[in-house]
Amino acid sequence: MQESIISGDYKTAYDKFYQKHDEAWRMLGAKYKARHIVDVCKGLAFAKVLEVGAGDGSILKILSENNFAPEYHAVEISESGVSYIKSREIRNLKSVQVFDGYKLPFATDSFDLIILSHVLEHVEHERMLLREIKRVAKRCVIEVPRDYKAGVDTRIKHFLAYGHINVYTPSSLRYLLSTEGFEIENDLTSMIEPEVTRFNAYVNQKKTKSLLKNIRIAAEYSVKQALSKLMGKKVREQFANAYTVLCKKADHQPELF
Repeated sequence: MQESIISGDYKTAYDKFYQKHDEAWRMLGAKYKARHIVDVCKGLAFAKVLEVGAGDGSILKILSENNFAPEYHAVEISESGVSYIKSREIRNLKSVQVFDGYKLPFATDSFDLIILSHVLEHVEHERMLLREIKRVAKRCVIEVPRDYKAGVDTRIKHFLAYGHINVYTPSSLRYLLSTEGFEIENDLTSMIEPEVTRFNAYVNQKKTKSLLKNIRIAAEYSVKQALSKLMGKKVREQFANAYTVLCKKADHQPELF
């Protein structure tokens, strides 16, 4: 058996991650992640789709229920995640397997699309994974949280609690992808929906529900949405909580020196 090139402590941290988790919370997040995938891929059709870092399978379950593609596959570093995905009986899911985090067990150009949703921020050697994705698929959808803001270095403990060892802005992700030979075909920014904010506050954080809090959550979202539309791309990217891109292999690879 090939030895994993993920650091031992790092992989161990994820092996049992999905033994105890909140499916309702993950399905709520996946609802919007799946919507972003559909939106950024509008006008395209895919026969075979692979999700890399599929977690508990929530995104694939929603995509399958909405007939996004006729065939799905999944790889995940967490053994508990793979077990959970198998238990969900996702329609048209043809294979689920543990992988080492970098080497995809598929031939070159095996897939029409790879999905990498909220994974890259967890990856130790992100360029290694991106090169493997480019080998295996014709296109990929990548979504990352927009974690980078001024003073991010003072919040390391907060981000590590979520396993985020990399932080991005839309421009830093575009730079990373461009220097790895990807061409961005479509992109979108998104903010956390009020429904998700309320669930996090009232269920996850167990805060007391109130009409005033609901009004404040809705108002903040509406104001940011309005300003984003009015002020253009730069402000829209500053307000964003996530950034989603559809990429393909560039015709010309970037040259160093």
